[in-house]
Amino acid sequence: MSHPCINRILKATRQRIAEFCEDESLFDASEVEIDESYFGARRVHEVRGRGARGKHIVFGLIKRQGRVYTQVVTNCSASTLLPIIREEVNENSAVYTDGFKSYDGLVDAGYKKHYRVKHGENEFAKGYNHINGIENFWGLVKTRFAKFRSITKNTFYLHFKECEFRFNYRTRLVFNDVKNHQK
Repeated sequence: MSHPCINRILKATRQRIAEFCEDESLFDASEVEIDESYFGARRVHEVRGRGARGKHIVFGLIKRQGRVYTQVVTNCSASTLLPIIREEVNENSAVYTDGFKSYDGLVDAGYKKHYRVKHGENEFAKGYNHINGIENFWGLVKTRFAKFRSITKNTFYLHFKECEFRFNYRTRLVFNDVKNHQK
């Protein structure tokens, strides 16, 4: 098989995995970790972090000891993130976030159990209050992406959903589940 043929097959497989992830029923969790991450070049003209241009912004939710849900977003404003949280997370859930200002309105949105980790004050875990699960997922994805050296903007979403699928089904043999999945 030629290289373009193999790439076409892999792209079709990743498209099917992305459809599967989007069609799945949403998770119901009692404890959810929430975070955002940036994917792209390490430095773009000496600009780093949230202000770096050309990076993909990804928002993620993870059920403690369970599944992850990710979504590529255009920005990390509260007006973008809060509707996603409302749609995916039950108001009775305990929500763990970092100190990012977009999460300030969670209590006003009905999430009475909102716990924060203050990374800016070198606080990364305070007993049971941490977001290490979602941070672990970001690290796994970034390590996987490093193997590709570069991922085009056109296929970024497909690669990301593949990572979500691999994480969620890491302990199961799922070939028949995906093969038999009906739209």
